[in-house]
Amino acid sequence: MNRVNRFVRCAVVALVAFASTTALADVAEVPKEKQTTLGLYLTAQEAYDAWMADPESIKVLDVRSPDEYLFVGHTEMAMNIPFMVQTFAWDDAKKHFPMKPNPDFLAEVMKWAQPGDMIFVMCRSGTRSARAVNALAEAGFTRVYSVTDGMEGDLVEDPASPNHGKRLVNGWKNAGLPWTYTIDPAKMRIPAGK
Repeated sequence: MNRVNRFVRCAVVALVAFASTTALADVAEVPKEKQTTLGLYLTAQEAYDAWMADPESIKVLDVRSPDEYLFVGHTEMAMNIPFMVQTFAWDDAKKHFPMKPNPDFLAEVMKWAQPGDMIFVMCRSGTRSARAVNALAEAGFTRVYSVTDGMEGDLVEDPASPNHGKRLVNGWKNAGLPWTYTIDPAKMRIPAGK
């Protein structure tokens, strides 16, 4: 790559990174459960636009469970390294099957990325991605952005809506961004015991 192209690419990445951090710079706009220690946030649309501008410099990390990645769909460019793994012991008090931390998460990310890499982290709706960003920040990663609306987006909260409780507000899929069910096993790190 010649010097001019390298300069243009660096300028685009810098501009996108600056725009991304200023787009949601007011922490009050990011729900508390989606806030990170690094304070770097993107919407799904911003993440896609930034990746399209420089796919060689940006890594996309999907921290959802392998089941979500397989059966809900995923972005083609994302590496799937689950932050949490599904358990199958019913929690009667909470009325769901709880998740537990993936003990291999940090080790697997460190095999795939370096602490100085620019990484966009996404989950279903932005909460797990925030927790994953915090774990990566604690491990020395500094340029890790949380995709605040995730793959599926937020819930419709209007009780009068026929879509009440469905994930139809924002998110990668709801923005009409490209996604797939096609699996590339090289882009998945299945936790031990799965």
